[in-house]
Amino acid sequence: MNEIEYWYDHEFNEWERLNRHKIEFDVTKRYLDDFIKEKNLEIFDIGGGPGRYSIYLAEKGHQVTLLDLSEKNIEIAKQKSFERGITLEGYIHGNALELEGFENQYDVILLMGPLYHLLKEPERRKAVDGALKLLKPNGIMIATFISSYAPVQDHIMNLYPIESVQGILGYLQNGENKGGKGFTTAYFIKPNGAREFMDSCGLKELTFAGIENILGYKEKEITSLEESEYRKWIEIGYRLSTDENLFCTSQHFLYIGRKV
Repeated sequence: MNEIEYWYDHEFNEWERLNRHKIEFDVTKRYLDDFIKEKNLEIFDIGGGPGRYSIYLAEKGHQVTLLDLSEKNIEIAKQKSFERGITLEGYIHGNALELEGFENQYDVILLMGPLYHLLKEPERRKAVDGALKLLKPNGIMIATFISSYAPVQDHIMNLYPIESVQGILGYLQNGENKGGKGFTTAYFIKPNGAREFMDSCGLKELTFAGIENILGYKEKEITSLEESEYRKWIEIGYRLSTDENLFCTSQHFLYIGRKV
């Protein structure tokens, strides 16, 4: 956890990442709009980084609490929400594996980050179980995963030099990225593995999506288009995102489930 916290505090700007990856941001927001329809809901954004999605939902009138491992991310969230004239219900510097002290019950919980960085299944299960205890009956959980194919896709899109063919393909075997390999400690997963894991935690799947799908391979070109043309591609990507034949073309997966 110290290494991951240091990465986001000193090595990486998560707020700017979603400026570069607008397709991921905009398709994800479409799903938030689809499944968070009621007014004035209580939402807990666990591992929400600098609050991109927290702020988006707060601007829609929801009561959103943000928790993140990075103190820098929490400070950015405070600054950005202030700039937009809104205030989150809470800005908590905390750990997704240490939720025992929380008692509030939430209508919606976002877990869109912590599962990226937990190498062992018992840790991932602890994060989901801890979040589920804070979710109201029939509440919605929205979780994201990084695809096992993401390192290959990243190299294709940017034509990075390949130091080792097996090194790139190795993520398809164990999904583990140890700190120091261009990214902090991270866990990558295949779509069926993500779905089966979440279903096994006591959730009923409402939808599963490959967020970027084929749009990701032309991301730079698509995001530079005039707005009306860009929006047409976002609509295409959104409609293709639940096509199981295309799941493995995405770098990120989105799981939405109901607590049963």
